[in-house]
Amino acid sequence: MPYDPTKMQDWQISEAAEEHMPTPDEWRTKLGLQKDEVIPYGRLARLDFLKIIERLKGKPDGKYIDVTAITPTPLGEGKSTTTMGLMEGLGKRGKNVGGCIRQPSGGPTFNVKGTAAGGGNALLIPMTEFSMGLTGDINAIMNAHNLAMVALTARMQHERNYTDDQLERFSKMRRLDVDPTRVEFGWIMDFCAQSLRNIVIGMGGKQDGFTMQSKFGIAVSSEIMAILSIVRDLADMRERIGKITLAFDKRGNPVTTSDLEVAGAMTSWMVPAINPTLMSTAEYQPCLVHAGPFANIAVGQSSIIADRIGLKMFDYHCTESGFAADIGFEKFWNVKCRNSGLKPHVAVLVATVRALKMHGGGPRVVAGLALPDAYTKENVKLVEQGLPNLLHHINTIRTAGINPVVCINQFHTDTKAECDIIRQAAEKAGARVALSQHWLKGGEGALELADAVIDACNDKNDFKFLYPLEMKLRDRVEKIAKTVYGADGVDWSADADARAKTLEADSQYADYSTMMVKTHLSLTHDPTRKGVPKGWRLPIRDVLIYSGAKFLCPMAGTISLMPGTGSDPALRRIDVDVKTGKVQGLF
Repeated sequence: MPYDPTKMQDWQISEAAEEHMPTPDEWRTKLGLQKDEVIPYGRLARLDFLKIIERLKGKPDGKYIDVTAITPTPLGEGKSTTTMGLMEGLGKRGKNVGGCIRQPSGGPTFNVKGTAAGGGNALLIPMTEFSMGLTGDINAIMNAHNLAMVALTARMQHERNYTDDQLERFSKMRRLDVDPTRVEFGWIMDFCAQSLRNIVIGMGGKQDGFTMQSKFGIAVSSEIMAILSIVRDLADMRERIGKITLAFDKRGNPVTTSDLEVAGAMTSWMVPAINPTLMSTAEYQPCLVHAGPFANIAVGQSSIIADRIGLKMFDYHCTESGFAADIGFEKFWNVKCRNSGLKPHVAVLVATVRALKMHGGGPRVVAGLALPDAYTKENVKLVEQGLPNLLHHINTIRTAGINPVVCINQFHTDTKAECDIIRQAAEKAGARVALSQHWLKGGEGALELADAVIDACNDKNDFKFLYPLEMKLRDRVEKIAKTVYGADGVDWSADADARAKTLEADSQYADYSTMMVKTHLSLTHDPTRKGVPKGWRLPIRDVLIYSGAKFLCPMAGTISLMPGTGSDPALRRIDVDVKTGKVQGLF
């Protein structure tokens, strides 16, 4: 260590680093854990969070560090890589450091974006297990979610085929009278399969199910994944799963998992998944993995459970927020922290020369295609023109009462002049700035970042929420749109406005989190508008209700819950060494 990432692929670096990766028993000794707090799973382990929390409940929390970013290109700007690099840098400084990131979905892993393990020398290992199912959390979510659909569709078939007396005599069931045009739930799988977005099920005869339109989403978009990210314990999970709305009956009343008596069985699938998985950076700092991606609709954060035990186990605990600060940090700030009761000490804002050039008017960036020359050759003017996007996100984090650390995540094609102009602008705005080469050099390349974060953690911040929980839904959305996105206001469609008024009038929704839904590729609802657009309004077309997670999701634009697989996906380059059984080609 460090390896040469310009000559080695990520999977090769991971394979080399894995030779000295601690075993579960070695981790137990290294972290001071009790034998029954570590649940071995091959060469990995889960941590029994309830036992750890109970034993360490009197210990003060460590420093809480969130990693977010400026508005990214479609390729991402390295939040996971920076999270790994920061942990490695803090480790080089002799700090007791750990962190938590989210588990990647099989959809992006086998599609265009690839895994979310970081990269180069700032990598999470073992990369293969991380990228391909890990210890089974996503599989548990798929089984729990699809079990609900099995219960619902079977009930609809039996209610069609039997009279009320027969239902009572055969199954001791009351008629739910589900409206087949108002089934909210669908099926899930963990791949990008656009051909399954809209389907018809139940084709055949009377015994072949209930014929109706249905749909598939990607597994990590499931409400159960959203629930996993915010629960505090198993009892909380069981209660929330029981409140999931699957459909509405013909009178307009919600039909929940509890109505179908399937919530207990669903929760049984989730029992192992409530415990985070313990993994490692390429330089052997401990890192937990818990919950998954999809910050479009869900909270897009690693779990509250993992953060709670990380803050007890480590003096510095790093967590990551999905997408840019307008989505990921806003949800961390106003949803996750409100649910957890935890307050961050600092937020790291990841910026790249590449993204700033895009915001400055650079050519279109397309995932899966080679970058245009403008992004790999010096162009200080493009960087300068894109700086307003960085400054906007600095101001967003400041609104939460935190002075951010701007991390310039330097790619090997970035020049000194390009990085210097970013540093000058951020420092002029009053932020701490660190140039980091963690991808190239690992922890040694992240020492400046580590020092800046240590310094910032000693600051007294004035962390505060953007809005009080008592604020009405439409007022919350207006506040977020104007303050975080830079919109002039919000335009509600007639249907969305009517639904919002109904929700505001019903006290059961008063404590629901506001989970904004919009593109991550722009501050606006339009992914083609880069930089910091002016003179625009945010259109809200609908409000989704996640009654188990207790989310109200105002929809700006169209977000598909099932992404599509591109024409040149990563699956074409992933293979197995048939002599060793090792997976090759992951990135």
